[in-house]
Amino acid sequence: MKTLVIGIDLSTTTCKAIAWASDGTLVAQGRAALSLERPGPNAYEQDPEQWWTAAQAALKALAPQIAGQAIAAVAIVSQRETLTVTDAENRLLRPAILWLDERRKNEVEALTEHIGSERLHAITGKPRDWSPAIYSLAWMARAEPELFRRIRHVYDPHAWLVRKLTGEFATSWASADPFGAFDITHHCWSDEVLHALPLTLDAACFPEAAAPGSVIGRVTQGAAELTGLPVGIPVVAGGGDGQAGGLGVGVVSAGAAYLNLGTALVSGVYAREPRVNMAFRTMCALDRQGYVLETSLRSGTLLINSLVRQFFGMDPVTQPECLIQLDAQASSVAHGSAGLLLLPYWNGVMNPYWDQDARGCVLGLSPDHGRAKIYRALLEGLALEQALATQRMVEATGEPVTAFIAIGGGASSRLWCQIIADITDRPVVRAITQEASSLGAGIAAAVGAGWYANFADAASAMTQGGETLLPAPEHREFHHELFELYVDLYPRLRDLYPRLAKLNRR
Repeated sequence: MKTLVIGIDLSTTTCKAIAWASDGTLVAQGRAALSLERPGPNAYEQDPEQWWTAAQAALKALAPQIAGQAIAAVAIVSQRETLTVTDAENRLLRPAILWLDERRKNEVEALTEHIGSERLHAITGKPRDWSPAIYSLAWMARAEPELFRRIRHVYDPHAWLVRKLTGEFATSWASADPFGAFDITHHCWSDEVLHALPLTLDAACFPEAAAPGSVIGRVTQGAAELTGLPVGIPVVAGGGDGQAGGLGVGVVSAGAAYLNLGTALVSGVYAREPRVNMAFRTMCALDRQGYVLETSLRSGTLLINSLVRQFFGMDPVTQPECLIQLDAQASSVAHGSAGLLLLPYWNGVMNPYWDQDARGCVLGLSPDHGRAKIYRALLEGLALEQALATQRMVEATGEPVTAFIAIGGGASSRLWCQIIADITDRPVVRAITQEASSLGAGIAAAVGAGWYANFADAASAMTQGGETLLPAPEHREFHHELFELYVDLYPRLRDLYPRLAKLNRR
């Protein structure tokens, strides 16, 4: 009889429950879909009860596949910068506001002026930007004041599942951290931030933050009946799905960076000390000791799917083979896409410019540019932006990035990974695992169960590499010149963006 751990991965559109062996082998899995609600323009919400029913469904689907095998522990990783709120009786007050929701954009200036953006950045590791969920609370305070006054508990998705499984009001450092009111140095909710912000909420309203890999509760009788999990097994603190993905491909020391080619384009390197710089945002790592220095572009496969759907008349969700066809066509296009350069700021830009008014730009378009050339320019534009983000991070930290380990749906595109290798001039390893975030949860569960003394040992035992794509030296000079041109593009457009945004708001 094998002993296994279970990683629950609650993402934006899917909840997965995956059983892992001690060597990182995926033994079995269950999954359930999640739906999004769009109550208005730029608004994205979910019913938190759907998180729980999806987790139940995924765990129930998993249970018969691992019948007769022992479960040592279960750990959770989840979508970040998403929150839900309850009243004094723990009754839901409204649907959860997701990380995609843009209604909080206009709250940033009013909140940061109370404490100062530099001080807020120093405490939380988050530059001035609308991503942290603290700004969703600010939006609620302004737009839904009667509801806001009834708030007594604030949950991230990780904390919500912990409550449902164990009855405890607890989360992980690495899930509390992206909220934007967490002291990343002392690993606690920041009274200074909470008291400086005019939200009338104190630390007692937020879940207890525990070290990743620590046991924060045990599965109750009621939860066991609903999920098929054994009563009393440990529930272990995991973290945000971004940091967990890095752990799931073994990024537990300086050197290689994980590169999540998902809805957003997210890359992270490991650091032992908390560093703060506008070139990245600083997150608590899952290993309890270090940090993840993370770059992010909101336009990843979200942009690819949108462009293909709106301009090419194909739907990558219902016709996934269309991306394979486009890859094949674009692979025959010369480097540089016949003079076409794309700035992928469809949803604004985070690092290094932190400009929410920035928008996408296509430079050099001519009648000669057909579907294949435009598609390749899109892949190259995303790769050029990653090269810029990496360059700025290396300059800020003085630490080299030796390679990228590619995860997420986009890693299935060998063409895109090769373009990234060529443009960044770094090897790209296509991770073998398709479930890096869930494996990160499995590693946390393994540490919590006592299988390994620390996260480094667990990651060494449970992760492995994959196909390595090397940069082509014959194209190095061309890509250097292309990158220099790309770096000039945003500064030349910067002054136009506020004017365009103002005109668009009329």
